[in-house]
Amino acid sequence: MWQRIQTLYLAISAVLVAVLLSGDAYIPDGGGEPVTYLALQKPYFGILLGLVAAMIAVALVAFKVRILQMRLSVLSGLVALGAQGWLAFLYFSMQEVTFNWTVIFPLVIAISNFLAARGCYQDQLMVETAYRIRESRRTRRKK
Repeated sequence: MWQRIQTLYLAISAVLVAVLLSGDAYIPDGGGEPVTYLALQKPYFGILLGLVAAMIAVALVAFKVRILQMRLSVLSGLVALGAQGWLAFLYFSMQEVTFNWTVIFPLVIAISNFLAARGCYQDQLMVETAYRIRESRRTRRKK
């Protein structure tokens, strides 16, 4: 499980989602309290991040079911891109706040999830090729 590259990409995504769930999103310029990502646009952004975290967690433990792992990786990457779009909209619409540098984490999460899906696909192709080779050897032996 841990020796595959897609597991590393998914673990990086899980760590970044955990940082997003506990980190600050922006600080109002008036010197007010920092706003966390969970408090950002209550409760929808927190639900979106929780959904990404749940899909990544299931993809991490579903290493024997490569097709499911690949589909969950792509789906969580797309949801992370949606979260990045939401943050980009907030960034350009709220001029009186200073955003934290963690605002780019959903983009990094999406990239690492797409790389994980690519690794799952390569593993699946390797298994299918090995199966075809094994089957062709069996049919030659039976003749």
